[in-house]
Amino acid sequence: MTAKSKSAQKVKSQKAQSHKVQPELKYQYDVIVIGTGPGGEGAAMNLTKAGKKVAVIEKHKEVGGGCTHWGTIPSKALRHSVSRLIEYNSNPLFNSPEKAESLTFDSILKHTTKVINDQVKLRGGFYNRNDVDIYHGAASFVDAHTLNVVLLDGSAEQLTAEKFVIASGSRPYRPVDVDFTHSRVYDSDTILSLKHEPKSIIIYGAGVIGCEYASIFRGLGCKVDLINGRDRLLSFMDAEMTDSLSYHFWNSGIVIRHNEEYDKIEGTEDGVVMTLKSGKRMKADCLLFANGRTGNTDALNLESVNLKANSRGSLAVDSTYKTSAENIYAVGDVIGYPSLASAAYDQGRIAADYMLGLTTERKLIEDIPTGIYTIPEMSSVGKTEQQLTAAKIPYEVGRASFKHLARAQIGGSPIGSLKILFRCDTKEILGIHCFGERSAEIVHIGQAIMQQKGEANTIEYFVNTTFNYPTMAEAYRVAALNGLNRLF
Repeated sequence: MTAKSKSAQKVKSQKAQSHKVQPELKYQYDVIVIGTGPGGEGAAMNLTKAGKKVAVIEKHKEVGGGCTHWGTIPSKALRHSVSRLIEYNSNPLFNSPEKAESLTFDSILKHTTKVINDQVKLRGGFYNRNDVDIYHGAASFVDAHTLNVVLLDGSAEQLTAEKFVIASGSRPYRPVDVDFTHSRVYDSDTILSLKHEPKSIIIYGAGVIGCEYASIFRGLGCKVDLINGRDRLLSFMDAEMTDSLSYHFWNSGIVIRHNEEYDKIEGTEDGVVMTLKSGKRMKADCLLFANGRTGNTDALNLESVNLKANSRGSLAVDSTYKTSAENIYAVGDVIGYPSLASAAYDQGRIAADYMLGLTTERKLIEDIPTGIYTIPEMSSVGKTEQQLTAAKIPYEVGRASFKHLARAQIGGSPIGSLKILFRCDTKEILGIHCFGERSAEIVHIGQAIMQQKGEANTIEYFVNTTFNYPTMAEAYRVAALNGLNRLF
């Protein structure tokens, strides 16, 4: 922490303490928010702009939460660097003998660190400009209106508020039989401290985090074994898209082992040996354990406010994000699904609206877009083919292959496709699914049309609209024509 930030924190602390000596106030704050990730930030900003006196508690020395420091931002920054390396090495324009065939994990972390620092500076400015007091320390409830905060310097302070928002986030799940103190065993937080250069890695867990890191390490030239406890990758996504990802993984050299569970994990001096319940044994330079996450609720002393988290540390909330405690709300990863940074921010803002009495019915949009930052990306919004078939909804499919788009050919990114699902009778758009570079951006064009009402939400919009040429967005026109040509 710089001298400037320390000074700013001291001023904040003095300002915060001054509130305790104001006898006219029943509580020091209207609302205290625990956590400064997307959910906590969304709630705090909405509340303070409405004139409420707000404080936030952040257990780390900088704001931003897990999203900024260990999760979304670092992994996506790493992914971007590796993706550009792959693009550079595969582009025929760059055939120089001095080609940078590889980068070290440590070297690409430098770019990641800069992005994190920029995000911290930006987000910290939000709190300062809006007069939100920041306490850096670990919070736990004393009673329904009191928090005990153990500050980073070891001192403790009690804060009171009328209401609270728990936005404490989540952390990687760590089973007790895995030795995470071993120098070659990592989770998705500690992998960012990797110093040695692994030639091989076992990734246990083929969810979003596991698949993203499989792409990153394979792009760095590592031998990757990806262990999946299910029979297919990312089964919540459209099967055609996940099949494309599976093929691309296989084609790049990633070994995927489906329907497997570990029996024993042994750390050695130079690596890790994993024994699977099927009897298979494998060895690698290191292990990334990425099999689920746990809500950060165990240190909050929830018993003192009659709250109880489930086995994965998650809290139950109603449609207004209120817990069973009348004055305590919860948002973000700590309430479980959908566990997306984008959704957490909206949850925080919506919860604030309920706390302010500004709404009686606001909720998250029904079709929340999903972006998975593998190499190439995957993204989707709306229903999958499997869901529509199970619901017996008659639909048709329009497809566009990126290799036929001029912009993809120019950019040297021909891998991927766009798929539009729509009703046969009304032509209403039911789902958008995309695999390939910039998928998480491309999907938003379809999402915008899906959110329209009535005749504005039909696949014909893409036929009747003129797109810039050449662009990746043109894939919508190509896919729409392809789908409409299937109707009879």
